[in-house]
Amino acid sequence: MKNISHALITKLVVFLIAVVCLTGITKVIIDMEFKEIHFSSITQDNYFESRAFADESYSPIVALTQLIGKYKSEEYILSGKTLTEEDRREIEESLYNDFRYSYQYNESLDELENKRIYQKEYANDINLQEDKRKQEQVREFYRLRSTLEAYEGIVFYASDGEHVFSNSDFNKKEQFESFNAYMLFEDYQPKLRPTEMQESQYLNYFTSEVETLNPQTDILYVAFKDSFLQQKMSEWEADKAIAKNLLNEFFLFLAGFIVCFVYLMIVIGKTSFKDQEIHLHVMDKLYNDVNIAIIVCLLSMWFAMIVEVLHGTYILLAVPILLITLLMILSLVKHIKNRSFLQHTLLYQLFKKVFLFVKNVFDSGSTGVKIVLLVIGYPVVVAATFFMFPITIGLAAWFALKKVKSFNRIKEGVEQIKNGDLHHRIDVDGKGEFSRLAANINRITDGLKKSVDSEIKSERLKTELITNVSHDIRTPLTSIITYVDLLKIEHDPEIIAEYVDVLDQKSKRLKLLTDDLFEAAKASSGSMPVQLERIDIVSLLTQGIGEMDEQIEASSLDFKLAYPTEKIYMKADGKLLWRAIENLFSNIFKYAQPASRVYINVEDLGHEILVTFKNISAYELNISVDELMERFKRGDESRSSQGSGLGLSIAESLIHIQHGKFLVQVDGDLFKAMIYLPKFQNE
Repeated sequence: MKNISHALITKLVVFLIAVVCLTGITKVIIDMEFKEIHFSSITQDNYFESRAFADESYSPIVALTQLIGKYKSEEYILSGKTLTEEDRREIEESLYNDFRYSYQYNESLDELENKRIYQKEYANDINLQEDKRKQEQVREFYRLRSTLEAYEGIVFYASDGEHVFSNSDFNKKEQFESFNAYMLFEDYQPKLRPTEMQESQYLNYFTSEVETLNPQTDILYVAFKDSFLQQKMSEWEADKAIAKNLLNEFFLFLAGFIVCFVYLMIVIGKTSFKDQEIHLHVMDKLYNDVNIAIIVCLLSMWFAMIVEVLHGTYILLAVPILLITLLMILSLVKHIKNRSFLQHTLLYQLFKKVFLFVKNVFDSGSTGVKIVLLVIGYPVVVAATFFMFPITIGLAAWFALKKVKSFNRIKEGVEQIKNGDLHHRIDVDGKGEFSRLAANINRITDGLKKSVDSEIKSERLKTELITNVSHDIRTPLTSIITYVDLLKIEHDPEIIAEYVDVLDQKSKRLKLLTDDLFEAAKASSGSMPVQLERIDIVSLLTQGIGEMDEQIEASSLDFKLAYPTEKIYMKADGKLLWRAIENLFSNIFKYAQPASRVYINVEDLGHEILVTFKNISAYELNISVDELMERFKRGDESRSSQGSGLGLSIAESLIHIQHGKFLVQVDGDLFKAMIYLPKFQNE
């Protein structure tokens, strides 16, 4: 069952069974109407208690009541005695309305005078209308007599003491009591036989009409012949059996439809019990409110078909109506399960689009546009919702209060920022002008904060630069001054030679510092000429390592170069690139752990070439990467090494002006420098 429960063929078969059950229900209802069978007869054991007997008795008794109680005879009608005050009032009101809209009506006169004129001018018309009403009553009198003459199985006698209506020679109460079934109405006390008549719930059908008669003068006797009763009882028994069968069919079809519909509600839109998604199809794209309107129209057609009892063609009409209706109801069930019932209505989509359009215009428009929208839109909303005006005015007050709060929040935030709190953020919800204004103020604050932070950092760097430059330059300069002073008082040639050698070293150190400082300033300013060309990076590195063989041997460093087997070229300036690499080599010789390995890797990244230098630092790297990249910063905070602290900064500036990237990473004592430069693409 799990394998076939959600199969398409299973759903189709169950759906067709549901349509068949609905068609069967329709057929049962139409058969009941067509055959004039009532379900109430199923619970009744006696014909005289049934609605069928009440219907059979109703017509002759009502006709006799009308004849002896109202019409009596043609002469009686023509004498005007049957016209009631209500009849005359209706005639006069109808004619008086005609008079009021005629030229004879004088508005300058009072109502009494106009009525006097009306009575005079319309006297003949009133008589004509009364005669017309009498003729209608005469026709009704003879129609009722014709109706009574058609009853062959019913014997009746009715009299008001003057007028008699009978279809037999019987005129005595005793004569009617000789029948097995009769109804006798006289002297305020009706007499019914058999007694089951008195227990019938439909007794008031005819007794309410008889109560309008005068019990002192009017009598009404009705008896039913045995042959007539036998025929009617046989028909009633047959109809009762048919009603039982139809009722059984109705409940069978109803139970079948309920089971099928419950199953379809469970499996519709899913492919299995574990499937959490509702699968919608082409028919489900129809808006739900349009769907409901079509269902109402189809059910109205179905109901009209039952009322009109189109017995010969009901299947041709019922099957397509019920099929389409059931499909549309199942489509609604899908949307209910998908929780998209309201969202998938035409009204919802129209309101949503109008709302979004107004909202977008309101959010993106100028203040003038918003004022125009409010001036035009609010009266329209009030007019459209006048019956809920308190709610409308409440929503308008809430909206205005919300905007005032947003404005006050911005005003307070600007005041705090003005007082120097650059970390303050202005939070305004929504997407309106106030929200955008708050966001712009926050961006200005962020810019100011960055500028202030940058300025503070620049000042700190300037201070450190001055301190470091002063320290690095003062050391050799102090030595030079000291040894110059010593030379002035020394006369021993050997000691003088030693002093001159020290002066030579310190002056070269001073020159190196000033050259590095000049080169760093020139590189960072971007004033160096750059000539980009094809560079074989592997050859450049191999040649550089070869030229530095003596320094490598002196440092006991083991250089490991790894590169791709195929030739790769980068787009760079050879001199500037080598200067940057030379700075990195110099950095390695000065700060690398002696007798350690240095790894140089060349990688082809597609559009870029990556060159990585990795070595173990001889000093503890207890400073950040950003600090290492600052000028005059060294890995040894004691500044006991011979470096200027400009090597990495110069290398970064040189790579940058060649449209590349220079990055540094520190992991414990592992120092890694990375150069990214564009790959030279062959034409």
